[in-house]
Amino acid sequence: MTVTASQPPFVLHYIFDPLCGWCYAAAPLVQAARHVPGVSLQWHGGGMLTGSHVRTITADWRGYVMPHDQRIAELTGQPFGTAYFDGLLNNLGAVLDSEPPTTALLAAEQVAQRGLDMLARQQQAHYVQGRRISDPQVLLSLAEDMGLDRQAFSSAFQHLSGTATHQHIAQARQWLQLAQGQGFPTFALEFDHPEPEQPGQRAVQRIDIGPWLGDVQGWVQQLGEWVTQVAALRDSTAAAAQAHGCADGSCSLP
Repeated sequence: MTVTASQPPFVLHYIFDPLCGWCYAAAPLVQAARHVPGVSLQWHGGGMLTGSHVRTITADWRGYVMPHDQRIAELTGQPFGTAYFDGLLNNLGAVLDSEPPTTALLAAEQVAQRGLDMLARQQQAHYVQGRRISDPQVLLSLAEDMGLDRQAFSSAFQHLSGTATHQHIAQARQWLQLAQGQGFPTFALEFDHPEPEQPGQRAVQRIDIGPWLGDVQGWVQQLGEWVTQVAALRDSTAAAAQAHGCADGSCSLP
């Protein structure tokens, strides 16, 4: 994947999966980042449980995820409902497939630019209400809960199922590789390359969000500092280019 300078000055990439517990842990940080001036947030659904990795709930799966969920609750204060712990996780055989909820994110984005709102609603439905968010009928119900037009959402969901969703997941995996991420969630910053001899190139830098889980205020402050630093780099690079007779994508001979 080639990253060019056609993007906004400061892009925060979020690579996640709707059925990833630690992505739910990061949800307050994602929500806060949407409102930080200067931050352009781009999301990528990575398809954690798709294809051969689709799961069904078993006793072993419940035993695997519950300690993580309890740790997330302690660390971040994110709520988990009894309908999830005692309901869904005991619903042996229930399918956990990331593809339908990812399609729903794309549909909500296409219909109303509300992909991240749909993600938040899916996470609430799964982790608090214990609902099967791999079920297209449940996803349609969530879209209606959000006030999205039923027919428009349903039509977009059908259109985006299959190939379009697979392409989105493949691109998300490319971003995961570019950011050198090992799993979900992965956050990465993209900004203009600070070296003037590399015009048109963008730097992509993975960031560890661990220090800010449960600390939204600290996260917002840090994002603001990064925005300021990137703006300073951009200004200094432009000044250096002008000093060397470089402008409009070309440099004059000395």
